[in-house]
Amino acid sequence: MKVKMIRKGILIIAMILILMGLKQNGFDDIKNKAARICYECIGIG
Repeated sequence: MKVKMIRKGILIIAMILILMGLKQNGFDDIKNKAARICYECIGIG
């Protein structure tokens, strides 16, 4: 019973943090950083 409540709490916190990141346009930042890293790996950037 206690484990289920902890899991639900972590899930709710994770969902809140994901929504906060989306609200602050965090997805675009992460996408841009990932693209830059990939371009550096293959030698384009």
